[in-house]
Amino acid sequence: MGIMDFLKKPKVQEPFTETTFECKRGDLTIRGTEYRPEGENLPVAIVSHGFMAWQDTVRQYAKELARMGYCAYCFDFCGGSVMKKGKSDGATTDMSVLTEVQDLEAVIAYVQSLPYTGNELLLMGCSQGGFVSALVAAKHPELVNKLMLFYPALCIPDDARAGKMMFAKFDPKNIPERINCGPMKLGRCYVADVIDMDPIAEIKPYHGPVLIVHGTQDNIVKLDYSRQAQRAYPNAKLHIIEGGAHGFGKKHDAIAIAQLKRFAQRFE
Repeated sequence: MGIMDFLKKPKVQEPFTETTFECKRGDLTIRGTEYRPEGENLPVAIVSHGFMAWQDTVRQYAKELARMGYCAYCFDFCGGSVMKKGKSDGATTDMSVLTEVQDLEAVIAYVQSLPYTGNELLLMGCSQGGFVSALVAAKHPELVNKLMLFYPALCIPDDARAGKMMFAKFDPKNIPERINCGPMKLGRCYVADVIDMDPIAEIKPYHGPVLIVHGTQDNIVKLDYSRQAQRAYPNAKLHIIEGGAHGFGKKHDAIAIAQLKRFAQRFE
């Protein structure tokens, strides 16, 4: 095949339509993307991005889930993205794990109000988005059928107590109003909302199926946090990716997606 033949090659037609959506959390607008396959009473999958990230960083998972028949969604947390990459409202200084829990709850309420979505719900999250998804599943176990966590940042409360979170350093006994965290400015609430939290105790109330995927070379969230989570959940599988870092590279992401596809088979 010559270069011109390659350039003329038509794009693969995806089995879903891609549209943007908006919903509200109080006065703030949350903006995201819907990947909708044909059909009615569709199972729903919502994919949450990590700290400093934005919806583009998890689109590949939402698209894969849509190919499997889910009405899949990804979105930008309010104040949760770096360098104005996120499209949702909100300041980074007003964002915390608990405000992101509220954002995800708002997205769930919105998507379950649509006429073509059903009651079956899969939550998926990466890093901080994984922690948030786990907290929401524990708060609303009756709503969540499956939970998928990629390198979930269950370390955040311990990091807060240590006064060292990503690029930020501070006195945990005297939390400042503003915290410089590399390219992102955080507010006091980011630390205060989690500093007394026991993350494993918080997530334990969820008893549905859980898949956790974590790499052995993750230097941001140690693998032991996922091991603790696996032990805390009554119905969890932990898949360890040898050599995987925090935020999987292409090779390790392919392994993670294979696990996703096995775990996320359509509900019976």
